[in-house]
Amino acid sequence: MSFYINNTNPNRPGPIGGNGLNGICEKVLIETTKVFDACVSQTTESGIILPVTNFNPAAPALPLTYISAQNTTGSTVTVSDITIDRIEQTPNYANVSMTITIPVTVTYRDANGVIGTATSSITLVKSVVLFVPQPSLSPVNITANALFTSSIGAYTADNTFTVTGCIEIIVKVVSVVDLLVPSYGYPVIPPCQAPEPANSCPGFQNMPLYPTATATRTL
Repeated sequence: MSFYINNTNPNRPGPIGGNGLNGICEKVLIETTKVFDACVSQTTESGIILPVTNFNPAAPALPLTYISAQNTTGSTVTVSDITIDRIEQTPNYANVSMTITIPVTVTYRDANGVIGTATSSITLVKSVVLFVPQPSLSPVNITANALFTSSIGAYTADNTFTVTGCIEIIVKVVSVVDLLVPSYGYPVIPPCQAPEPANSCPGFQNMPLYPTATATRTL
């Protein structure tokens, strides 16, 4: 079984039925990333120039025919040159300007009909109005996630494509904080459902899954 397969134990994640306060047993201090504000923008951009490198396979036969481009899976969008200009009338809000660089993978067909890929990046300057907390010992950071997709483009110069594509950017104001939250305690994790029964390990049978940290007295 799993949390959701043939499992009726109440100590599991899922929808709350009835009074959601029932079962709350402690206040837990967790270290987490708190999002203070966020916004999303979607635009269609034309004339995007993508100089490409890292051909796979190497040394394709020119000229190349453009097929598509998208943000590189698993690569990190970088945010640089961040400027936070607080709005005088509402000091908890600010004009946030930044440079966002999105790694991109381009798919093409070479002159011999061989399909290959190459890498590039898109650099954008973005300005948005967001809620930004006042300075504290815990630093506030500006982060961004981005999606890019394109099916329109052409090979316009040596190792260069010019494309039209859709860009979606999510900008967040975040900080790593210690947060006190109500908790239902530890979940009961059920055994995995496998095609065949697995042998258990006797040495683990009496070992708790999570540590116990109940304070019995105050020093």
